[in-house]
Amino acid sequence: MADARNNIPSPPGLPIIGNILDIQNEVPVKGIEHIVDLYGPIVKLNLFGKERITIASVDLLEELVDEKRFWKSPGDGLASLESTSKDAEKNHTGLFTATSEEDMDWQQAHRTLMPAFGPISIQSMFGEMHDIASQLVLKWARMGPTFRIPVTADFTRLTLDTIALCAMDYRFNSFYQDELHPFVQAMNTSLTASSDRLKLSSLVRKMLPWDKSGEKLKVDREYMKVLSRDLVQVRRDNPTDKRDLLNAMVKGKDPKTGDMMPDGLISANMVTFLIAGHETTSGLLSFAFVNLLQNPEAYFKAQQEVDRVVGRGKVRIEHMKDLKYIEAVLRETLRLTPTVPAFTRSMRHDNPNDFEPLAGGKYAVNRNDKILCLISKTHRDPKVYGENANEFQPDRMLDENFQRLPKAAWKPFGSGVRACNGRAFAWQEAQMAIALLLQTFIFRLDDPSYEMKIKQTLTLKPDEFYMRATLREGITAASLQRSLSSAEDTVTAAVHEGISRTGSGLTEDLKPLTILFGTNTGTCMSLAQKLSLEARRHGYQAHVVDMDAVVETIPKDHPVAIITASYEGEPPDNAAQFVTWLEMIKGEDTLSGLEYAVFGCGHSDWQSTFHRIPKLVDELLEKHGAKRIAPRGLSNAADGDMFSDFDTWTEHTFWPAVAPSSVADHEVSTSLDMEMAHQNRSSYLRQDVQRATVVDAKGLTALGEPEKRHLEVRLPAGMTYEAGDYLAVLPLNPAESVARVMKHFGLASDTTINIKAGAATFLPTGVTLSVADVLRGFVELNLPATKRDLQSCIPVCKSPMEKAALDVFTDKDNFAQITEQRVSLLDLLEKYPSIELAFGAFLSMLAPLRPRHYSISSSPLADPTTCSITYSRIEEAARSGVGRYIGVTGAYLSSLKSGDEILVSVRATNKFFHLPADVANTPVILFGAGTGLAPFRGFIQERAQQIAAGRQLAPALMFMGCRFASRDRLYGEEMDAWAKAGAIDIRYAFSRQPESSEGCRYVQDRLLKDKADVLQMWQNGARFFTCGSPEVSEGLSRVAQQILVEERAQRGEPLTMEQAKEWFVGKRNERFVVDVFA
Repeated sequence: MADARNNIPSPPGLPIIGNILDIQNEVPVKGIEHIVDLYGPIVKLNLFGKERITIASVDLLEELVDEKRFWKSPGDGLASLESTSKDAEKNHTGLFTATSEEDMDWQQAHRTLMPAFGPISIQSMFGEMHDIASQLVLKWARMGPTFRIPVTADFTRLTLDTIALCAMDYRFNSFYQDELHPFVQAMNTSLTASSDRLKLSSLVRKMLPWDKSGEKLKVDREYMKVLSRDLVQVRRDNPTDKRDLLNAMVKGKDPKTGDMMPDGLISANMVTFLIAGHETTSGLLSFAFVNLLQNPEAYFKAQQEVDRVVGRGKVRIEHMKDLKYIEAVLRETLRLTPTVPAFTRSMRHDNPNDFEPLAGGKYAVNRNDKILCLISKTHRDPKVYGENANEFQPDRMLDENFQRLPKAAWKPFGSGVRACNGRAFAWQEAQMAIALLLQTFIFRLDDPSYEMKIKQTLTLKPDEFYMRATLREGITAASLQRSLSSAEDTVTAAVHEGISRTGSGLTEDLKPLTILFGTNTGTCMSLAQKLSLEARRHGYQAHVVDMDAVVETIPKDHPVAIITASYEGEPPDNAAQFVTWLEMIKGEDTLSGLEYAVFGCGHSDWQSTFHRIPKLVDELLEKHGAKRIAPRGLSNAADGDMFSDFDTWTEHTFWPAVAPSSVADHEVSTSLDMEMAHQNRSSYLRQDVQRATVVDAKGLTALGEPEKRHLEVRLPAGMTYEAGDYLAVLPLNPAESVARVMKHFGLASDTTINIKAGAATFLPTGVTLSVADVLRGFVELNLPATKRDLQSCIPVCKSPMEKAALDVFTDKDNFAQITEQRVSLLDLLEKYPSIELAFGAFLSMLAPLRPRHYSISSSPLADPTTCSITYSRIEEAARSGVGRYIGVTGAYLSSLKSGDEILVSVRATNKFFHLPADVANTPVILFGAGTGLAPFRGFIQERAQQIAAGRQLAPALMFMGCRFASRDRLYGEEMDAWAKAGAIDIRYAFSRQPESSEGCRYVQDRLLKDKADVLQMWQNGARFFTCGSPEVSEGLSRVAQQILVEERAQRGEPLTMEQAKEWFVGKRNERFVVDVFA
């Protein structure tokens, strides 16, 4: 058995500290998960000489929760909740921290309190739970729809006040003070000390002579004990007949011994209840709303269930049993993000064995081992939950599906006799709170691109999570207060207040217009801003918001313009809730009175889903009674002329329908009213990105080859990623482009501007800005000129000859040359110097600078604090014939060196573009060319890390295209080493050196040559990934269809090429995942 224990994988450690450095992470549990991802479902760590075993699979957990062999053993982290006093009276242990079932304190408290946790007792607390939840609802209603709700803080207030009122008839009144109650602050100090005990920064800090954290911890522990003792004394001094937990302890007797609980034991359990009774439930509610808001279909299913079960009446205890879907939401939330991510087990004292075998004797643990059961990983076991184990799918937790799960597949409340006593309390509280909130509000994310961040004390909560709440139709803050306190079954009818979204600040002669946008990359937001700037000239005051902002509250008293894109047939992040709401609306006249027009952006490379979302939105709005006031406009990004397409639609379709009588001045774009001065430049940072630091920058190709480069950055604290994600980079325009503008307009290098407040612009107003800074960091200088730009230049062109030349381009076919040759507005001004366009007008015509997205080319298993991108730098003769074309972001990135700052954010990719969850049993095949290698380098690096740790992985095969075997084979030495280690089998195609790739010039040629290997891996369940240009994707598609036709013919199942194409479309995102870049 000792040998079997030695079979447990263990990372090599350092003297004295062992594996402490291996598990360092801002979120400690993530450090342990990182080790598990590398070494597999069981691992042994050495932490300062103490061996600790972690398990992370359902199969192993099934054995560990066998109460005949193992029992709960408090982990090292609970030590910070224990008293260090030598006073025996103060050293009682609560239910949470008792060492074992043999602990006499645990036994007495357990037996005495069991009746108080019974269903009748819990149900009797519903009224008080509703009382506290009503305070939360009223607060959010009064704060209004623009308030950024601090979700975790307010749910902490809710759950602390609820447990205090229900368990001990005490009101903390957290909603009536700005700061959280001192008990919460003291608790956080204690829990953080527990969580951070193995953090390197914490260990070093404690060694410093000026560190006072230990003293602070003692003070806060004492405060919690004093508060609990005071609550006990208040009850003894003021006895009541209330059947709560405090009376159960003060008045109850141990049914076995007849003894009453001493005050020290009552006090210890009071602390347990106050901590465990609110900290975990607040995390559960916070995570539930993250999941619901990031999964709009689930959100609306939950809200519709509340409408069906409760209606507009008061939420009551009898409703809870019928809220099946909300129960599934809570179960699925605790599966993905258990607020207590692990619990510890050890061999029972009465187990006669010295060792206990695991996995059929492959491994073993001994009597002294503490085994950390990492349920944050067991709950995502792909053997139980499949390849979509990481996805939020409440349906899998509905009654029948839930009952079919293995016993150990869902253990958020622990296991056995020492599982959480307060589960029923927490469940009732969470169900009631969600029902009441969904009944009252429409919620949306404050940041539609929010990616879940985790904050850990001893429990987990989402970090930096904010949302916004709008009262549902027919509810006002005043009527809400009456209905929450009403004893009637129905809510008092109220006149809908309606929260004005466009009426404020309107001048007398301007009418309201709402412009909605849905975007991930910023293009549709730029178009929305562009339309809003035009609105004044047509007699409208525009209000621009994302589509999710108007769910259930879309204005019906004025026109609405909707500008949205599709992403592989899916809505943008900030439109997903809106689209799902439209899909789930019932009734053909629900949107009667709404007048709207839709403009859609898309890319024809995604042919089967081309423009799906704008078309769907347009059709659904009309289906539900809205009136289309202008025909739908559409633009294809593949044509590279979206801004001109949009201008054409607004000028000839939208504005004639919305404002037919307006006389818009089309001769010149509205100039910005500004003042100029001379002073030093200053920088202005942009939103949605954070500062990162460059740690490595290098070239990857030989001199003379198209330049490909590598950039590695250290991410901001709390920013995480998965292999396959994108890194969004906010660039700066090339200095050469800025200098061209300054020279053309005769501006000195230190010129500044101050745009008058109230100007129709996306630029900062009312502040002094350096012109160079504005040009470098705020606007797009290299985008092709639009038709409107051309129309604005012609009237101010003074040379008849040049004006005639410009007039030629007003023809549709001739204008295509401007787009194809990427002739920018600046190019026009330089090529036709008699255009006398004022700088203010020029600036007003430019689009805002947008972040660019790059596939991340690294894996967090190598280093979770850094990520890399692989990119091309383009500098060539401009197609416009004016100077040289310099790729904006490539030039910017190539100028960076180690230590420089860069503004970035991680953006999730297509949720299917990640390595399979079951890495041991699912093969992968990768196809790409050039920088299409980027995400696959991350995949391969991840596999290499796992193999180095001893994991057994399914095969991986990559087909990669380059020009030469040595001059541009990206990461060649690294790839060779990983191939030798077994992480990947690489089949190259060298277009300029085919003799070095078995005669194959392109990657599709290599696929055809090695089709037997591909077919075999297909039969073994492989998943296929493609990353590259449209040409690469199309070439691979043709060959893959040819292979399928040939293979089916051999089986006597003939297919046409068109049928083969349809077959592949049907398998998209199931077995084949594609990421195409321009």
